[in-house]
Amino acid sequence: MTQALKLTDLSKTFPVGRRLFGGPKGSVKAVHPLSLTVHQGETLGIVGESGCGKSTLARMLVGLLEPTTGQIEIEGAALDTADPAAFGKRIQYVFQDPISSLNPRKTIRQIMEAPLKRLHGMPAAERRARISEIFDSVNLREEFLDRYPHEFSGGQAQRIGIARALAAQARILILDEPVSALDVSVQAQVLNLLADLRRDFDLTYLFISHDLAVVEAVSDRIAVLYFGAVVEIGPAEEVFANPSHPYTRLLADSAPVVGRPLSAPEAEGTELPDPLNPPPGCAFAARCPRATERCRTETPRLSPVGPRTEAACFHPLSE
Repeated sequence: MTQALKLTDLSKTFPVGRRLFGGPKGSVKAVHPLSLTVHQGETLGIVGESGCGKSTLARMLVGLLEPTTGQIEIEGAALDTADPAAFGKRIQYVFQDPISSLNPRKTIRQIMEAPLKRLHGMPAAERRARISEIFDSVNLREEFLDRYPHEFSGGQAQRIGIARALAAQARILILDEPVSALDVSVQAQVLNLLADLRRDFDLTYLFISHDLAVVEAVSDRIAVLYFGAVVEIGPAEEVFANPSHPYTRLLADSAPVVGRPLSAPEAEGTELPDPLNPPPGCAFAARCPRATERCRTETPRLSPVGPRTEAACFHPLSE
């Protein structure tokens, strides 16, 4: 399979506070060094609790944040992570809130033309033809081009956001909660559209969401993040049906299911690790019923726990 995206030891650390004299008071590791490979035409789902590093990872991938360490390769070519413009032609972002991601002072035509002008230097006639082609592919009428963002519904605005990403001719899209702000019926329409576009344009998706059911339905593989690190990765049909990491099981048990009473899967008062003072060993050890002394002193690394699944756990559930 052709490699679309490869991350090697990618990490991000943020300084916290300032001293009167000297450097910052401390630092937070939002993303620990991680390595991933995504194949062309694949959808990799990324899930985890709020604050686990999903959006920070996404912002590094599109050049909005410069990584602290590591390398990003797209189709075998390493990108200069200090040059955000280098990302535009290769990888694009579809935002969670479709309305606020569009400039309210510009028409949709002006919004669509921007990447064609700045990234590709495309003349006016080619821009018109390209925009017409893209709008047809996302099922929007060309008459919408002379309107402003506030004139559209959430579903229409998200289609425009997807069209803008396609205009840059990137083959990798970062979809950050792309349907969470939409009504359920509209969600299905947008997800079906994304599936059609992936097939028609041979696109690769990184799909970030809190909705486990949606991620499982649209993804080929799923990566589970906890405390800035990947703790499990494997085929979508296996990760939640037969989780290997206790944290993955916790996520699956926390998801609401129609007809099942809501109940907390953890004891009341359970606390997340302190990012300013991370615990030694496995970050999930304090919440894990299978933790041993080894878990509290050593940090597990991703290792095979099945034919196609890896987990960072000394005592995986598959044992």
